[in-house]
Amino acid sequence: MIVKDIMSTNIKTAKPDTSVREIAKIMCFNKISGMPVVDDDGKIVGVVSEKDVLHSMFPDIAELSEQGSYPDFEEMEGAYESTLSNQVENIMTKAVATVPPDIPILKAASLMWLRKIRRIPVAENGVLVGIISIGDVHKAVFQSTLG
Repeated sequence: MIVKDIMSTNIKTAKPDTSVREIAKIMCFNKISGMPVVDDDGKIVGVVSEKDVLHSMFPDIAELSEQGSYPDFEEMEGAYESTLSNQVENIMTKAVATVPPDIPILKAASLMWLRKIRRIPVAENGVLVGIISIGDVHKAVFQSTLG
């Protein structure tokens, strides 16, 4: 079985200049934890996740420790509003692993396992054509053993 057999093609995406507020709303209402970021030509330029949003709210804990400071988590929670007005390009992960649509699904799964990610964009010549998750792979493998 290859990636294009099981990938999702109905993908929520963001543009680099999309507000974090907008992507947070899309993620919450669609029950997704992240999305690819694409330019006007559909080329993948990053990935943004809930983890990126939350990470942008927190200072570097190691740096605070070196300074002898302690984080004020209530104050950080209040900073969420300013995080929401930020743009995706300022918080997204720019080093994005992708897979082509014609590789075996277990090869894609092994890349996700190595990178410690749960989903990976599928691209042809850098252009987003789909997305595949660990859950998609698990479901496909399980279904193939049934019949």
